[in-house]
Amino acid sequence: MLLLLPATMFHLLLAARSGPARLLGPPAYLPGLEELWSPRVLLLLFIWLGLQVALYLLPARKVAEGLELKDKSRLRYPINGAWGFPIPSLSLSDTGWGFQALVLTAVLVGLGVSAGLPLGALPGMLLPMAFATTLTSFIFSLLLYAKALAAPVSALAPGGNSGNHIYDFFLGRELNPRLGSFDFKYFCELRPGLIGWVIINLALLMQEAELRGSPSLAMCLVNGFQLLYVGDALWYEESVLTTMDIIHDGFGFMLAFGDLAWVPFTYSLQAQFLLYHPQPLGLPMALLICFIKAIGYYIFRGANSQKNTFRKNPSDPSVAGLETIPTATGRQLLVSGWWGMVRHPNYLGDLIMALAWSLPCGISHLLPYFYLLYFTALLVHREARDEQQCLRKYGRAWQEYCKRVPYRILPYVY
Repeated sequence: MLLLLPATMFHLLLAARSGPARLLGPPAYLPGLEELWSPRVLLLLFIWLGLQVALYLLPARKVAEGLELKDKSRLRYPINGAWGFPIPSLSLSDTGWGFQALVLTAVLVGLGVSAGLPLGALPGMLLPMAFATTLTSFIFSLLLYAKALAAPVSALAPGGNSGNHIYDFFLGRELNPRLGSFDFKYFCELRPGLIGWVIINLALLMQEAELRGSPSLAMCLVNGFQLLYVGDALWYEESVLTTMDIIHDGFGFMLAFGDLAWVPFTYSLQAQFLLYHPQPLGLPMALLICFIKAIGYYIFRGANSQKNTFRKNPSDPSVAGLETIPTATGRQLLVSGWWGMVRHPNYLGDLIMALAWSLPCGISHLLPYFYLLYFTALLVHREARDEQQCLRKYGRAWQEYCKRVPYRILPYVY
């Protein structure tokens, strides 16, 4: 996996710009080191990471506590409100500083473009940028591993202390590596990679406009859909504190490379494909794709909001009437609402949205559907891990829940 993941990322980058655009099969050519290595691009990467660190360190309006750790302590995380945007039934504490970081980044990029910043040149730098980010991820992971060697046992991740150096380097030994109050995993999870994904998409759109006079409808849909997804993740930033990545997985190469490199350079694959392989898209089909996206987002946001509301306040009027199953831990399992339909309705919404991102690229190539195929495999694997953990944690209550809700992700299918 240490070699396969970076190789796959570079294969996708090369395939998107090649004539055949084949997902399967060898790339059209292999770039030399002179095409991959650029000190100027490395400097640009460090400036980008430094900007996101600076935005992360801005004073927070709210500090949220994470889940209880093995030593019974709880880590604190900076969560800022979104400047009091007047959204009904949404308090300041519901939104995250990550969204403000997205807005401030957009403002700075907009000012830069108006001052002559050639953002449209970024697509031509994706290969050296991906190479620099991969190299940085490896070095960063080595430093994290060295730091974890001095960490107390209580700070280690459940699966990160196997004794196999390569395995532990990949998964990460330490659960929440920090430098003072700066949490490396929490920062990387939602900031530089996700916001970088949006910037790369925007650069591809601008490059298409320069080449063809205006951006295509397909490119606009892909940019809009994925911007909504990133904006949603950053708006509800606090909800990441209860995800498997934060509470269970160590911070090693898997997450460092995934957050910093894999996300921006492979999740932007549809926009990359459209730049080099424009696809016609009529208004009726565009409206149908928007409808599919809306269904996916409705399920995704509804399921996640219901879960997060119930975790924070089971007496909230929006969830107080839902049926639950008591557990030996004192917590309740939702067995109605979204979570009575399937065991992972948020995954179902995620996959429907992934389909909507790919459809603007047409059906002539398999390459733009890589994300859908990869994400399906990822979520099925993650769902299996989650099932095992819930069975260990909740025992008979989880078995009862599985009987009441037999389908895992897709009703009547899986």
